[in-house]
Amino acid sequence: MTMTMRKILKLETFLLKLETPFMQSDRHLVNIALIGFMGTGKTSVGRLVADQLHFEYLDTDELIQTQTGRTITEIFAMDGEPVFRALEQKIVEELASRVKTVIATGGGLPVNPNNLASLKAHALVVSLWSSPEKIWERVRHQSHRPLLHDENPQAKIRELLAAREPFYKQADVLLNTDVRSVREVAQQVVHQFRLETSSRR
Repeated sequence: MTMTMRKILKLETFLLKLETPFMQSDRHLVNIALIGFMGTGKTSVGRLVADQLHFEYLDTDELIQTQTGRTITEIFAMDGEPVFRALEQKIVEELASRVKTVIATGGGLPVNPNNLASLKAHALVVSLWSSPEKIWERVRHQSHRPLLHDENPQAKIRELLAAREPFYKQADVLLNTDVRSVREVAQQVVHQFRLETSSRR
């Protein structure tokens, strides 16, 4: 890591601590959980962070699909969102026993306070944030996203992002991914995790 990058990371760490909610010192952080809206980079960043830390990578949406044998789109269409959210909470509860795992979560998962509380019991929760315009630019051609089936997906993105913002901001760390590369975001996540875990030893 270059000297310039170290200075940037130190500055960002200072700024993050000014923006980030106070972290309880009695938490046992053994995992990392990435929360945020779709298209903010959770999958790409999560895989890279897991690789750098030699952790396992898990995606809550993928786990639901594996357990049910159906796609997220099919679950939404056939059973509705409440059924999907119940499956999501069950998955989060099961993840409480994991260690050395990077967990990428669905965009609406933190809206349930039980999910966020469960994740914070064992994971450093990092929120990845992007503007509605950048999100639309990244996901507009991804047909597997139920949200994009709305007749006005851009308006839906703005509406849901605004509604979920208070929940995303309850994360331990907030990172804007609009202009950072995936590698830069991953490096910041790793840096924050090492910083927090070393301070608790």
